[in-house]
Amino acid sequence: MFEFINLKLANVKGSKKLRQFIVILKKIFGEKDPGVISFDFSDKPSRMTVVQNIIDQKEYKDYLEIGTFDDELFSSIKCETKVGVDPFSGGTHRMTSDKFFLNNDKKFDCIFIDGLHHYEQVIKDIENSINILSNDGIILMHDCLPVSLGAQSIPRTEMNWNGDVWKAFVEQRTKNFLDCYTCYADHGIGVILKRDNKLLLDLKIKNFKKLRFIDFYKDHKKLMNIVEYEDLLKLI
Repeated sequence: MFEFINLKLANVKGSKKLRQFIVILKKIFGEKDPGVISFDFSDKPSRMTVVQNIIDQKEYKDYLEIGTFDDELFSSIKCETKVGVDPFSGGTHRMTSDKFFLNNDKKFDCIFIDGLHHYEQVIKDIENSINILSNDGIILMHDCLPVSLGAQSIPRTEMNWNGDVWKAFVEQRTKNFLDCYTCYADHGIGVILKRDNKLLLDLKIKNFKKLRFIDFYKDHKKLMNIVEYEDLLKLI
């Protein structure tokens, strides 16, 4: 029932009253809330630091950002070539990521995914990014470590919101040809490398969208393969 209501509300413009209504529906039809995860990003590096240092360390030349919004990250990045894609603001290309990938024939060394935070769109952005990633390139994903059920709920009900990006990342961890980590920084930065998976996640599931927050709450360290920033720089 809740999934049906969810679909009906997906295209409705958000408002405070609507968010409150959705919260009530979720309490009735949605998951039980297991509580808050004590992630603390206060002393961790920002995504600006993480992305720029990876670009510098790997001597990358071509950078792509999906979902530039207010250019907070995009404007800070120094790279020989920068392309930013967003249908509403920022970057260099005013269009959806689907349209960009459809018409793009360029390879990129570093791709940062921070577009629509819905599992279905994130999966498409990941798959399209893999197809245009250089051999020694890296894909980074923002908002992989939600602290609560509300922070990852679809549709959005909270101001501080990550969406269910984490589900799309977990799916990549089950693939032999992708090596994946989550950097413990800036709400969780997912890292995907095109190489043999060093710690394959053995998870027998066909539809990753059906993962529940309780699964994340109990096993986030295992599911997300969380590493500190300093260790990540060594791993890549």
